[in-house]
Amino acid sequence: MKIWSQAKQLAAQTPEERNRYVDFLRAVSILMVITGHWLIVALYYDDGSLTVGDLLSIRPTTQWMTWVFQVMPVFFIVGGYANAVSLEGAHRRGVDYAGWLVTRLNRLFSPLLVLLFAWAILAAVLHFSGISGDTLQLASRAALIPIWFLAIYTVVVVLAPVTYMAWQRWGFASFWAFAIVGGLVDVAFFAADQQWLGWTNYFWVWLAVHHLGYAWRDDRMGSPARLLVYSVLGLSVLALLVFKGPYPFAMVGSPDEGLSNTLPPKITLLALGIFQFGLLLSFEKPMRRMLSGLRLWAATVLINSMIMTLYLWHLTIMVIVVALAYLAGGLGLGVEPGGADWWMSRPLWIAFLYAVLLPVAFALAPLERRTLAADAPVPSAARLVAGALLICLGVALLALFGIGSPPVPGLDIAAFAMVAVGSGISGLLPRFK
Repeated sequence: MKIWSQAKQLAAQTPEERNRYVDFLRAVSILMVITGHWLIVALYYDDGSLTVGDLLSIRPTTQWMTWVFQVMPVFFIVGGYANAVSLEGAHRRGVDYAGWLVTRLNRLFSPLLVLLFAWAILAAVLHFSGISGDTLQLASRAALIPIWFLAIYTVVVVLAPVTYMAWQRWGFASFWAFAIVGGLVDVAFFAADQQWLGWTNYFWVWLAVHHLGYAWRDDRMGSPARLLVYSVLGLSVLALLVFKGPYPFAMVGSPDEGLSNTLPPKITLLALGIFQFGLLLSFEKPMRRMLSGLRLWAATVLINSMIMTLYLWHLTIMVIVVALAYLAGGLGLGVEPGGADWWMSRPLWIAFLYAVLLPVAFALAPLERRTLAADAPVPSAARLVAGALLICLGVALLALFGIGSPPVPGLDIAAFAMVAVGSGISGLLPRFK
């Protein structure tokens, strides 16, 4: 296969000093998220009706799986490491903030714009075909769940030069500052019923998690034995928060009467991240030796070359497959979720979805690898930040409310407009004069 040959060629050219374990964890964490999403969606077709459920609610005993499949903390930690490396490289080359940021935004937003453009067309076709707004909203919300990540991660990237300077100056004190603020926000959320304040933990919790990547880059995490101690401590704190505190057990979704560890984020995600990160980092040396082999490293390179495309499109692919199965009389959806037969069918379900997703990713991934022309003018830092924040606002609204039947008429169209205008301002579309 041509794409595999290209991946092997790129893998063979990798500099020896590159930490390949960073890329490996990024690839594995995204595949875990994709597989986890496909697994917890509980669909059941019976007598012409399709029921869309949540496995975590239908079978609460499965909530333990979220402690394994909730690996977004790992992705943010890997992002912290990668952003530190990128900032160091930009400093050595004399690249300013705007020059650094435009490259990062291009890599993040190029595959996103393709997805949103496709959904804009699909939504228009469905609307004029007589599909109700409620149905369209259900499908689009399910498909656009992954884009919430870009809304917050983009803000983390915009702030990375400042947070990295804070790390270089104050070290772990800057990490604890974010962690403590996140903890205080949770206290206000639970003890003082200030639930609105909880939404600020999209910043404090994820900035703290992102900071751990800086610590990894600076080799400040210690020996494997110390890392395992951190992991045990993280798991212990997480257990205390869940079993002795007010936090729900599930690390994904809202199966516990509307209370969620992720919407908005809670300090439990930081404890989970420390548990996962300490454990995974304790295996860094043997894993880096394994990744020195061409085959495993080439597979890692291949996944990373289309990682955002895989992530952003995986639920859209699932929605399309489910829609076609429904039109085909519930083909493959007639097994009641949670039973033995349903579990036996999950490997086939997940393998089939990957078989559909991969060709789409192969086709669209070149857009993700698009690089800016060397002579392309770089917008000012103010334009880049303003454009990025406008895109983030539009993306957050689309992830939260979907397309069709918004709480405010026209909100979905306004969200699309925010993304388009923000893209123009930041130079990702033809620039405004």
